[in-house]
Formats: sequence, structure tokens, C-alpha cells
Amino acid sequence: MTKVKNQLKTIAKNLATLSKKVESLSKQLEKATPAKKTKAAPKKAKAVKKAAPARKAKVKAKAKAKKKPVAKKKAKVDKGGTVLSKVSGVINKSKKGISIAQLKQKTKLDPRQLSNALYKLTKKGAIKSVSRGVYIKA
Repeated sequence: MTKVKNQLKTIAKNLATLSKKVESLSKQLEKATPAKKTKAAPKKAKAVKKAAPARKAKVKAKAKAKKKPVAKKKAKVDKGGTVLSKVSGVINKSKKGISIAQLKQKTKLDPRQLSNALYKLTKKGAIKSVSRGVYIKA
């Protein structure tokens, strides 16, 4: 018990000295920084206020320009069929199977659309994979 009490006393003394050091350092910082803060803070605030509206306008203009081409893309194929029907039609016509590169070329779909269509068709059981990247009708 006495050992614990002695250890607690030494910890308390160390904490007291540390708190005094922290207080003295904070006072030194307060003395050194007020002149710098008052001069620099208004300039930064003004610069941010002036630059912020210009950035927002540029960002909005870029966002509008980027949104238009994305809206033009369609999930359906030109001939009126869905992506799944287009992909399954091309696969059904091939006798030995068709690779992903050939599917991209014939369907003119994005890689993401093609990948999703292949996944859905395999889950339905409409097509099966002969080897990696080669598909035939089931």
C-alpha cells in the first residue's frame, strides 16, 4: 500500500510541474502570435471570400458540361432491343462460341454494360462459359 501511495505522490508532483510548463509555454505563444494573427487573418479571409464565388461558378459550369454527354448515352441498343437481347442474340448465332473482344466489336457496348449482361445471362442459364472469356448458348 505504501508503494502505491508513494508512486501516486510522485505522479502528482510530475503532473504539477508539467502543467506549470504548459502554462508558461502557452503564455509565450500568446505573446508571440497575436501580432501575426491580426495582420494575416483579415487578408486570408478576404482572399477566400473573393475566390470562392469564382470557383463555384467554374465548378457548376464544368458539372453542367459533363452531365450533358452522360445523359445522351442510352442503356438500350439502337435497334430497339435491350442490351441482354442484343448480347444473347450475338452469342446464339455463334456455333463455336464468341470471345469478349468479338462481343464488344459486334454489339458496340461499353465494357461495363457487356460485363453486366454476360453476368445476368449466365445467372439466368441462357449462356454458359466454355473457357475464360468465351461464351456459347446453353
